[in-house]
Amino acid sequence: MLPAVAVAAVAAVAVAVAVAVPALRHRLVRSALRRAGGRYRRRLEALSSDVRLNQERRLRRLLRAGTGTGTGTAGGWEEFQQRHPLGQPCREEAPEDAVPPLWLWALLPGCWDCDPRLQGSLLYLDALGTAFPRALSRRGTALLHWTPGCPRAPAGWPLPTLYCTPAAAGTVPSRAAALRLQLLFALRQRELHVLEAGLAAELHDALVALRTEWPQLARELALGRLSPQPGLPEEVQRQLQALLAPDAARAAELRAECARGFEGILQRLWPQLEVVVVRMVHGSERLYCNSLLQAECQGLPFYCPFYQAAGALLGVNLWPAEPEPRFLLCPDWAFCEFLPCLANKEPQTVLLDELWEGREYRLVVTAQPGEYRCRTGEVLKVTGFHKQCPVVEPVRRESQTLSVRGEDIPEEQFCQSLCRTLRTWPGARLIDYACVESSLLGDFSGPCAPHYEVFMELQGLRDLSEGQRYKLDQCLQEDFPIYKSFRFKGSIGPLRLHLVRPGTFTRLREALGSPRPMPRVLHQEQLLQLVQGSIIS
Repeated sequence: MLPAVAVAAVAAVAVAVAVAVPALRHRLVRSALRRAGGRYRRRLEALSSDVRLNQERRLRRLLRAGTGTGTGTAGGWEEFQQRHPLGQPCREEAPEDAVPPLWLWALLPGCWDCDPRLQGSLLYLDALGTAFPRALSRRGTALLHWTPGCPRAPAGWPLPTLYCTPAAAGTVPSRAAALRLQLLFALRQRELHVLEAGLAAELHDALVALRTEWPQLARELALGRLSPQPGLPEEVQRQLQALLAPDAARAAELRAECARGFEGILQRLWPQLEVVVVRMVHGSERLYCNSLLQAECQGLPFYCPFYQAAGALLGVNLWPAEPEPRFLLCPDWAFCEFLPCLANKEPQTVLLDELWEGREYRLVVTAQPGEYRCRTGEVLKVTGFHKQCPVVEPVRRESQTLSVRGEDIPEEQFCQSLCRTLRTWPGARLIDYACVESSLLGDFSGPCAPHYEVFMELQGLRDLSEGQRYKLDQCLQEDFPIYKSFRFKGSIGPLRLHLVRPGTFTRLREALGSPRPMPRVLHQEQLLQLVQGSIIS
């Protein structure tokens, strides 16, 4: 028999090898992906030098795939326009793609046309690793993203060893349970470098759970035991329970930091945290980003890596360290057309190489075989160019425009008027809001003229005077002369403002049924009924 010392030495070597092999595998795969990402970035530079040619190539590939033949249209995009007039709006709730398998041959230089999702993720890993060198550490990224039914692709899906979050934690039927579980596993990993969320609202709601449930979370960390909670299937609970171990030191640290308050809590809980990655920060998600940057995420940069519309990946943000996200539209990911916003009549579409810096355009996309020239409902602003490729920022969603008489108040401008109103209410802080046009109310709207109803969740105020309620209508009249004209004529009635109880909008996001941006203008009766049932004033 071997002496005890020898047995201990052999066991120590075995443990060291078991630990080293996954770490070595991670480094090798990371190196291969970074090299592939660098190659594709150089290829993107070449593609950006002749945008028209590469857009026409992309269109021909889409048409060949749509007809199932080896030949596409013989003409160019003019013939394509004649054959396919501008289509109906794209599906607003396009499903996310499941995690695709990654084969090694896909990383070869000749295989780039296989999947824009792979190209986008390689560019993301390259850009993130260049800006934040420690961000690609093994198990150094935590994920907060509800993906009911099946696992969905996080930003760095080709390198799954990045993530310390079990995939099963995000797939449970309950959104609240999923985000809480993912938060718990993130808290276990003190050496976190990246916190990734699918939507800013998901990060916001997970941190609300931290604020309200940190004593229970600390207890679960200390005991290494999950508490039963609604919406968590027993099988998933057993699976996740097997991954937990008691950690009294981390639990004590969580208690100490939460007792100090929640401003800057992320950097105090995770001292090595470098960046927060959020898949969407524009539109309705900007409200949550601003709130997080002022409180829990103080001192941390936000990086939004991708621009997607109607389920298609269209652009990538190659500048992670810049505070305002801007996206390079990639010419071989989809065929894009643009409708100028300032045209006096129904304009003709222009192409990727015909845009003007500083102007706004409505986006039309052909990204899938058989779905041609779809109006996405997205409005983009061109902020510059990278060679011939436009660099854009999303401005607004047309489906979220308020209009009962054709006055057209965009969501971002309505939000500005709302925030200006709140500054006149001492102590009030906006948590969330939604609007509805009175036509959706039916008989409940009463006999008055068409109008807006606004539902708000506030912190610091439990009731509003009639003067305060009228202030928002007054600000809208000051900011939108057409609205003021209709109000003066009486063809639009006074705005009605309601306060709702805390947590209303968290439940509303759960009721949406899938992870998608918060609708600011409600168009579904069941969502309206949920909000109406929470009115407190």
